[in-house]
Amino acid sequence: MSAASCLLTEDQFLCSICLDVFTDPVGTPCGHNFCKTCITQHWDVNVQCQCPNCKDVFNTRPELRVNTFISEMAAQFRQSAQQKARNSSSEEQADKPGEVPCDVCTGTKLKAMKSCLVCLDSYCETHLEPHLTRSGLKRHQLIDPEENLEDRMCTKHNKLMELFCKTDQMCVCMLCTYSDHKTHDVVSLKEEYEGKKAELGKTEAEIQQMIQKRRLKIQEIKHSEELSEEDADREIADGVQVFTALKESVERSQAELIDTIKEKQRKTEKQAEGFIKELEQEICELKKRITEVEQLSRSEDHLHLLQSFTSLKAAPPTKDWTGVRVSPPSYEGTVVRAVNQLEETLRKQKKLFEAELKRVQQSAVDVTLDPDTANPYLILSDDGKQVKPGNVWKNLPDNIERFNLYFSVLAKQSFSSGRSYYEVQVKRKTKWYLGVARESINRKGKITVSPQHGYWTICLRNANEYEARVDPLVHLSLKSQPEKVGVLVDYEEGLVSFYDVDAEALIYSFTGCCFTEKLYPFFDPGLNDGGKNSAPLIISPVNHTE
Repeated sequence: MSAASCLLTEDQFLCSICLDVFTDPVGTPCGHNFCKTCITQHWDVNVQCQCPNCKDVFNTRPELRVNTFISEMAAQFRQSAQQKARNSSSEEQADKPGEVPCDVCTGTKLKAMKSCLVCLDSYCETHLEPHLTRSGLKRHQLIDPEENLEDRMCTKHNKLMELFCKTDQMCVCMLCTYSDHKTHDVVSLKEEYEGKKAELGKTEAEIQQMIQKRRLKIQEIKHSEELSEEDADREIADGVQVFTALKESVERSQAELIDTIKEKQRKTEKQAEGFIKELEQEICELKKRITEVEQLSRSEDHLHLLQSFTSLKAAPPTKDWTGVRVSPPSYEGTVVRAVNQLEETLRKQKKLFEAELKRVQQSAVDVTLDPDTANPYLILSDDGKQVKPGNVWKNLPDNIERFNLYFSVLAKQSFSSGRSYYEVQVKRKTKWYLGVARESINRKGKITVSPQHGYWTICLRNANEYEARVDPLVHLSLKSQPEKVGVLVDYEEGLVSFYDVDAEALIYSFTGCCFTEKLYPFFDPGLNDGGKNSAPLIISPVNHTE
């Protein structure tokens, strides 16, 4: 029997309904064999008695009797297959992490090779064979092994979910389309799968593009960082050079002043020492004469006293010191000359500042006024380069960008990185505000112009009063009234500086600022004031100097 069973193929011992080795095999009148339980349940579900294989119909349900011969053959084949499986289990054992076991194996569970979406079972290589060879099973959809295939069944109808409801965005079975999803837009899983897969491909491409943009932005930021570092190193080097030269000049002028004063003092000391030495010599001579006088006055020799008296009474060989003076040296003009020399040095340093201003002007950008932000009283030139106060309120849309109370206007351009510079002509005006403002500033009603409220500006009031608009106000003392004001914004450095362009002098700097928004050039030409302040603010054209 064993030898005979070896001549039979595995396919001959499998039930075509459960796809497993026969259990209590029974035959139908047409000659096909099935598990007794399998064919009975099949006919219980299908009222008509029909062979699942050849489709022959029987008028009455056949009496089913177990074929003992086939049953014994199937039992021996099952034992042989299990022994074979145990021998090869070292290579194909399931229950390893990440592996799906075969649902058909009764003994040691072999690793499943595929899962069937129709049968909702997973099959090892042996039990997968019918799905690869039988015409009826070939139509079943096989996928890579997956666990929990029962999750693919509709919980309400216990049918395979093979459709997708686009209305409710959920998987449904065929019976769902006749009940809860009757009027909904339903498509096959394959159609929705292909659509979603295409969307995923598009999403992946978009994400890859976003990643690429961010990588380019990283490179841009790194490049900006490198440029910023180079600028910082250059600025430090220039600053060190200026202040080192200034320090050396001050120290040199101080040393020269001290040497000049000390030299005059040394001459005075030498003259005094000479006078003192000469006086001491005369004192010594006078002491000798007084000794001789004392000795002669004690003499009792009449002849000797009379003979010596004439020579002793004569004036001693001394100098008339009445008009001799040791006057302190005159230091007049010494300090002045030293200061003049220092001023000359500072003038040389000013030339370095002039060079610095020219370098700042290399960051010049083109700025034009934005009419959508202008107060209706303002008059803007057609080219957007001039603004002056008017006396007539123009009927303009009250959009959110427009200033409706103060005579203010912003530029179209904004600054959000690097260094930007522009110049504005302010001559013949008695009042103006200039600077930059962040994008989110309040533009309606009364506004407070200060850094705390998003404005970094300086202003002219009453024709000659200059102020930096901080809290509290800083009054600026300028040597001359600027006719053209330069505005520099260094976004990363947090710096806003104002220059008197013609005098090549710094007016004021806001330092240590923390910018987080776009900055827009800000202009306010002030009220017309009966024509006294009618001159326009004029934005200078960009002119990069060499």
